[in-house]
Amino acid sequence: MASTLNVGLFFSVFFIFFLSPINSKPHPLDSLTPSELLKVRAIVNHSYLSSNNKLTFQYVGLEEPEKPAVKSWLSKPTTNPPPRQALVVIRLNQQTRELIVDLSKRSIISEKVYNGFGYPLLTIEEQEAAADLALKHEPFLASIRKRGLNVSEVVCSTQTIGWYGEEKTKRELKVSCYYLNGTVNMYLRPIEGISMSVNLEEMKISEYIDRAVAPLPKAEGTEYRASKLTSPFGPSFNAAPPTPPGQTGFKIDGNTVSWANWKFHIGFDARVGPVISLASIYDAEMKKYRQVMYRSFISELFVPYQAPTEEWYHVTFFDCGEFGFGFYAVSLEPLNDCPSNAVFIDGYYAGQDGKPVKVSNVICIFERHPGDVMWRHTESELRDQEIREVRPEIGLVVRMVATVGNYDYILDWEFKPSGSIKFEVGLTGVVEVMAVPYTHIDQIKEEVYGTLIADNTIAIHHDHFLTYHLDLDIDGDSNSLVKTNLVTKRVTDKNIPRKSYWTVEHEIAKTEADARIKLGLNPAELVVVNPNKRTKPGNKVGYRLLPGPAVGPLLAADDYPQIRAAFTNYNVWVTPYNKSEKWAGGRYVDQSRGDDTLAVWTNRNRRIENRDIVLWYTLGFHHVPCQEDFPVMPTLSGGFELKPTNFFEYSPVLKTKPPHHLSWPNCTA
Repeated sequence: MASTLNVGLFFSVFFIFFLSPINSKPHPLDSLTPSELLKVRAIVNHSYLSSNNKLTFQYVGLEEPEKPAVKSWLSKPTTNPPPRQALVVIRLNQQTRELIVDLSKRSIISEKVYNGFGYPLLTIEEQEAAADLALKHEPFLASIRKRGLNVSEVVCSTQTIGWYGEEKTKRELKVSCYYLNGTVNMYLRPIEGISMSVNLEEMKISEYIDRAVAPLPKAEGTEYRASKLTSPFGPSFNAAPPTPPGQTGFKIDGNTVSWANWKFHIGFDARVGPVISLASIYDAEMKKYRQVMYRSFISELFVPYQAPTEEWYHVTFFDCGEFGFGFYAVSLEPLNDCPSNAVFIDGYYAGQDGKPVKVSNVICIFERHPGDVMWRHTESELRDQEIREVRPEIGLVVRMVATVGNYDYILDWEFKPSGSIKFEVGLTGVVEVMAVPYTHIDQIKEEVYGTLIADNTIAIHHDHFLTYHLDLDIDGDSNSLVKTNLVTKRVTDKNIPRKSYWTVEHEIAKTEADARIKLGLNPAELVVVNPNKRTKPGNKVGYRLLPGPAVGPLLAADDYPQIRAAFTNYNVWVTPYNKSEKWAGGRYVDQSRGDDTLAVWTNRNRRIENRDIVLWYTLGFHHVPCQEDFPVMPTLSGGFELKPTNFFEYSPVLKTKPPHHLSWPNCTA
């Protein structure tokens, strides 16, 4: 892995690493390097030299080796790793073709035409080309003139159209346009009343309707750039003290990160963004690393808006399967997105022409010192002694930000010395709005599907559902899900004045149907255990799911967007490991019909007891916008945690050493 050094503000040091080891043999789970992407491009283009039609690369990613092959190599890393292969999805002759390219053989070893429902990941290039058509379309230009707007201030973007029961579909996108003229906050100035569709195969406007002239929200108050803001200002904050140059508490070898008692591999994918693999934790008692998580990533993000009008009903996005978290990952800003002790990683994906596209500083890794307490105790009853032990909390964070249209998603994986892994997402950016004639809620006499947050501006109600793929291997790959139900019981001993107590009853999920869980209905703890490994007292080693708020879908089950997003019907699912089942919304999500989703896979009701299993967790937000979300939304965060449960013989942070501190004078007011 190559590295360079940049000296930043306050003499802070930022290390930049690249997800592209060039001079050494790659790890089997390394992302494809720029040279490998170029090799894939050459192999595919050479195979279709005779074609007169344009070939486009819709997705290129690592064709993940089978898990046994990876684990076999890990046990003997001096041997040759599994062959490097790429999964390639192309469009050619108005067909979707799925290829497996073997890089060592320099050939396509598998090719099939996809004839099912749905279309592949959209490329950035075709979306930009579709949006540009509007500004050359004379009926649209006439509509802009009719509204008295300056076409040079108009910006357009694309939206997917979904599926609403049609027997036949075409590869199409909707185009929506916005007006700048005094702001760069384009999403807050939508040009309403126009419906426009683009046929992507022919790259031409297939439908154009100017329904009505709607009011245009004002630019006033929408500015968010620090250089453009005027007084009165908000509070100022002191920056965090910089880390001394060269001091990071972790090491990176290739794409493997080692920190404290953790070791894991990090990758980057055009569709899902960060991929964390082979997370293992060192057990000081056993003097070895123990497996926790084989592979994890955000499998899908479903965002349905709640305005069932002619121009809004289709606004239901699948951000991973339609647009790609990796495609829309943004460069992180040192000291603002990430602290001074961060290490930055560059990422690469294949553009529409197959050439590698670099995203600088796409991922950062840093130690987090939140000022919290990891553990403490004071022996207050021992009056002749002062005994107090405190250890500060610390974590290692892996972060990426994807800006998909109006929303910025801050994606964090945090590893704790206690053995916990925290998964968190922060939602910020700009809310989607509808232009209306109202300036005060007393004027509203109809349903407007959102909140009036400024003059002529309704922020639409919507949801965010993020489904995580968590291939856990708790101390090995034979695992089970145990539902520890909390049950109230009556006291039967008449001599005891208490009338009730609660206890636990354990239930092992034997099939996929047993593991479909809607959280919040009944009190329970969910633990993934290895039934073949026990602690000295006899408990099964495991990891417990500590869920976030219990949020589920509110759409009707027969509504078309919900049919496509049926993987959100439950907060928790468990499936047997299957390398091909990694994208909860299906492989081809654009205009999909819900026939290839997590919800469909589990209908086979396969056995999951004492098997290699995958845990799926859906984190949800119901967003009722408010005025504080205008003109840019303060970050709304949520998450969940995986916590060791009878995994260690005793607390893994018992023997952590307290940090050494400088002597500080007593402070008085």
